[in-house]
Amino acid sequence: MTTPIRPVDHELVAAAAEVARTRCRGDEHTMAAAARARDGRVITAVNAYHFTGGPCAELVLIGAAAAQGAYELDTVVAVGDRDRGVVPPCGRCRQVLFDYFPALEVIVGNGDRLRAVPVTELLPETYVWADHQLDVSG
Repeated sequence: MTTPIRPVDHELVAAAAEVARTRCRGDEHTMAAAARARDGRVITAVNAYHFTGGPCAELVLIGAAAAQGAYELDTVVAVGDRDRGVVPPCGRCRQVLFDYFPALEVIVGNGDRLRAVPVTELLPETYVWADHQLDVSG
């Protein structure tokens, strides 16, 4: 079930857009992400593109958040450079975001149709990575 975007989420979109506008230059950094930590802090990051692959902005964001002691994220958004607006996470990022933060909301859509959706809605019937860690003997 989708939920209407909350006013605080517009702040995340603006933060990611500002980082995309001011920090994304050339082909190496083309996406920015912003997340709100459970304690209210806003964490930002950019992708690190390389021809051999490279982490998306959302994945860099997870590391940046951890480096700042923010291990619980509530909402995340990614924004493209050159005023491309909100860009939904790729499949790999959807899985990783779900694995790290199963209650996370992700901002998707564009213009006046932005909305916050549970990461589980973006990746239905997902593989649960932690299954191998479950104690089923109990």
